[in-house]
Amino acid sequence: MRRDSRVDAVTVDGWSEEHARAVSAWHYEPPYDFYDLASDPDDAAELFDPAFRPRYRAVLGAEGSLDGFWYFRPDGDEVEVGLGLRPDLIGRGLGGAFAGAALDYARREWAPRRFRLAVAAWNERAIRVYERLGFEEVGRETRVFALVGEHEFVRMEAPA
Repeated sequence: MRRDSRVDAVTVDGWSEEHARAVSAWHYEPPYDFYDLASDPDDAAELFDPAFRPRYRAVLGAEGSLDGFWYFRPDGDEVEVGLGLRPDLIGRGLGGAFAGAALDYARREWAPRRFRLAVAAWNERAIRVYERLGFEEVGRETRVFALVGEHEFVRMEAPA
């Protein structure tokens, strides 16, 4: 997949309640079950809240199935990015192309100067993907989740 065609290689759709229902049924294998929506009721509520729909994009597969989602929060000349890939697609070497397409999409939509994201510190697989895309660690923070406790996150940034 050529760098300039990553977005063209996927179908991007607006966010809907149907997409939120599909994601809420996703269940990851441990330790990635941390990303199940059941682990964070606040994230689950946001996915269903119409006020947050402009921040989400549905990424559809060849047959229209929901393969993943992208989250974007533009703030001035920066865009915060979040990603979710369907559990059966995890570990198949798709992360780099999926994340790269999200960044390409954000470049087209907002022309940011910089990207930001946060990733669980134990998720070395995702951190490697982000580093290959030019992200660098800029700090760490601890977040507390009602159902899964305290977790350390790596804050990362990359030039757009």
